[in-house]
Amino acid sequence: MKIKDRIALYFTLISTSMLFAVLCTVYFTFMKFLEADFFERLTDRTMVTAKLYLEADEISRDALNTVRHKYLQKLNSEVIRIYDEKNRATFIGDTAQYWTPATIDQVRRKGRLKYTDGQRQVVGIYYKDNQGDFVILASANDQGSQNKLDKLLKIMIFIFILISIVILLLSRWVAQKMLKPLQKFMLEVKQAGAQNMGFRVEENNNKDEINLIAQSFNHLMEELEQAFILQKTFVANASHELRTPVTRIMMNAELSLSKNRDQAAYQNAIASMLEDAEKMEHTITGLVALAKMDLDLINSKLSPIKLDDLLSKIQTGWKTQKDLDVKITYEKSIDPKPEVLANDTLIQIALNNIISNAFKFSNNQEVNIFVESIKNQLLIHVTDYGPGISPANQADIFKPFYTRAQEKGHSGEGMGLYMAKKIIDLLKGEITLSIPEKGGCIFSVKLRKLS
Repeated sequence: MKIKDRIALYFTLISTSMLFAVLCTVYFTFMKFLEADFFERLTDRTMVTAKLYLEADEISRDALNTVRHKYLQKLNSEVIRIYDEKNRATFIGDTAQYWTPATIDQVRRKGRLKYTDGQRQVVGIYYKDNQGDFVILASANDQGSQNKLDKLLKIMIFIFILISIVILLLSRWVAQKMLKPLQKFMLEVKQAGAQNMGFRVEENNNKDEINLIAQSFNHLMEELEQAFILQKTFVANASHELRTPVTRIMMNAELSLSKNRDQAAYQNAIASMLEDAEKMEHTITGLVALAKMDLDLINSKLSPIKLDDLLSKIQTGWKTQKDLDVKITYEKSIDPKPEVLANDTLIQIALNNIISNAFKFSNNQEVNIFVESIKNQLLIHVTDYGPGISPANQADIFKPFYTRAQEKGHSGEGMGLYMAKKIIDLLKGEITLSIPEKGGCIFSVKLRKLS
């Protein structure tokens, strides 16, 4: 059964149960009211009978019967008896012993008596008169009230069925309206797939459960997309970077084995293959670092970081470990303790990679860091005094495995700036390169400042 049908069914059951309870309460309340009202009418009959027959001494019995039939409305199957001290019917001409002596004595003891005998209602009173002590009993069948109750029951059954049908239809309509965002969400989810990992379902401003599901789904899609990109990047980089050295090793081995050669030729071939193997080792190291970095980026937790403390830690690290100078200056109008939202470990890796690159290509000259604030952002400018980067190469410096370190006599796998850019992108920041006229490079890192 669909959720829409279950909601409609449960709502209908609850509503109709409450309606049934209300109708039953009304029915039985009305029934008791009619019963009490009829008892009151019977009681009035007994009192009127007592006044007519016991206190109107000068009026004959036939005249009293005429008055009773003329001015008192006769009830359905009405029976009235007046009993004397010896429990004999008297006065009204109905001398048949309708009630047992036990019932008459019970009225005499209690003074008043009301009870139901099958479909008949009975009222008895004990009445003292100058002519003696009498018991007056009256009974009748309340057929009018029974007819009213039957009509009321039929009306209630009709109303119950009608309202139940209306509630069922309305509840289905309400359930459909309530679940419409869920149906839309399900249709959108079907669009997600391996070829559409960037897809996200629409989120709204409502704080209901469906919006929470949408947010959770989008968060899951982000993690899956990152993992999917990680896999594709790793496979692409591995196939691209490892193919060339493997091919060269195979070619050198085949050439060496194609004919007999002297020892020097074999040594040269082995040296060439060793060089290619070392390049493969560096490439594999870079790929593993790249994969680890991507995993760290996916699982990273952001927290407020005091920028001055972070830069001081980096400055001290380069001085104590490499004996290299990093000079840090701040804009005069900047906050004394600026903070950014970042991951402490990853932001250190990013800045250290930029600083390392600056030292490498400036022959370990001093690196300057200048921090300034623009609106709600902090800019960290890392300046070196090396030869700079040609315009033709500037577009490639943030690509993985791109490096010109070997040309300058330095080691490196071309992963430092690539990792730095990935980290800055994760932090919703920006990294740019500018080349001043006097030479060198300025890497500017823009991060959001916490107020």
